[in-house]
Amino acid sequence: MIAKQLPHRVERFITEHSLIGKRDLLLVGVSGGVDSVCLLHILITLKDRLKIDLHVAHLNHQLRNVESDADAEYVFRLARRLGIDATIDRRDVQEYQALNRCSLEEAAREVRYAFFSEVAESIGTRTVAVAHTANDQAETILMHLIRGTGLSGLRGMRTLSRWNMPETKPLTIIRPLLEISRHETESYCTAHALDPRYDSSNLSLQFLRNRVRAEIMPQLLEYNPNVVESLSRTARIIADDISYLDDETARISESVIEEIPHGLAIDNKAFSAVPPAIKRHLLRSSLRNLLGSLRDIESIHIENVIDILDQPAGKELSLPYGLTFFGDYEKSIISRGENPLSLLPIIEEGHSLNIPGQTAFTGWQVKAEIIEGNAGIATENDFTAHLDLDAVGTDLTVRGRKDGDRFQPLGMSDTKKLQDFMVDSKIPRAWRDRVPLVCEGEQIIWVVGWRIDHRVRVTDATRRILRLEFEME
Repeated sequence: MIAKQLPHRVERFITEHSLIGKRDLLLVGVSGGVDSVCLLHILITLKDRLKIDLHVAHLNHQLRNVESDADAEYVFRLARRLGIDATIDRRDVQEYQALNRCSLEEAAREVRYAFFSEVAESIGTRTVAVAHTANDQAETILMHLIRGTGLSGLRGMRTLSRWNMPETKPLTIIRPLLEISRHETESYCTAHALDPRYDSSNLSLQFLRNRVRAEIMPQLLEYNPNVVESLSRTARIIADDISYLDDETARISESVIEEIPHGLAIDNKAFSAVPPAIKRHLLRSSLRNLLGSLRDIESIHIENVIDILDQPAGKELSLPYGLTFFGDYEKSIISRGENPLSLLPIIEEGHSLNIPGQTAFTGWQVKAEIIEGNAGIATENDFTAHLDLDAVGTDLTVRGRKDGDRFQPLGMSDTKKLQDFMVDSKIPRAWRDRVPLVCEGEQIIWVVGWRIDHRVRVTDATRRILRLEFEME
């Protein structure tokens, strides 16, 4: 009965989810195991009804020596017997694992899909069908729960998804058997005398999936014999919820997070107004667009970023892929390397100013001009200051900040710690060591870009004005 019903159920599933277009050329990933052999046979049965052509791809991962070679030989003979063209190759997964410092499972998956992408391009398609079943879906959800996950992890594998790695072209992955159980694929293969291969590594408890399959699933089945169907149903419901979140995220993303070179800039105020569920989804979506993958981005990373965004500015957080989160007042940054908001040049030592005249140092140009009288003075921008020349003199230097620095900000009656002034003025943390300070001796007379010292302001008694203008080169 299963052997007769299964092709019709798979055809209905393919049609309902629009997985295959007419006259498509479809790549089919075949390991030689029961699920992939079942998938291949069903697609051959349906190929005329679906109006598609098929091409088999098999990758020898070189992990089980003679057994792996026998799998490749089996797939080659099966494809030839069924009259389907096949591409069979081998790759060194362990070498890839060592180079990329990832788990063996991750290495095998990335190498396999890179191979699928290459074969797909060579035959003129971008779609590969793989044989994940409802059991695989249930196991995947449980693995995500064990490791810690958000909604995306509970959705499990999608009926249709995209695979995008830096050195390969994007690949569309379809899963026509995602609502078919492993028991059904086994029964189908037996009914058609397909004699699939069995992977001995599936018995190894070294891998989390195998432990879930061998130890956890049998216990859950005792509580609920329909647990596989229940978990698959949960995945479908959550997929609908995520679809709504995707729409909401797309609607607001441009006003909250923007891509910058090598990173993301987050508008703190706009982000704080977003509901928590959208915050998580927005961060995951933005990071996926930035990186092309969320392989090492876990829910704990997303939660940590959200937590820090709710705290005072100045926090930093290391993230996977060499990224760093830099918390600041108005905008926070996720970027590789140094905070890109640190645009001010570094001032490594003190520099004397030519007064009057021009002075150049470490990315800055300073123009000093002496003006007789005090009429008609207007400050054009934050990098221009007008000072009482007789109060400041002409022996001025520019330096970066030091411990214990104080000055009397314009409008205040007493001095204030420079650090406190910078915090109160919301000067980005990454800028504070770079802000030029114009000094007479050790007294700060101008925090460039922000405030002059009250004691050197222009008053009615001022006879001569020193005009200073800073410009970045």
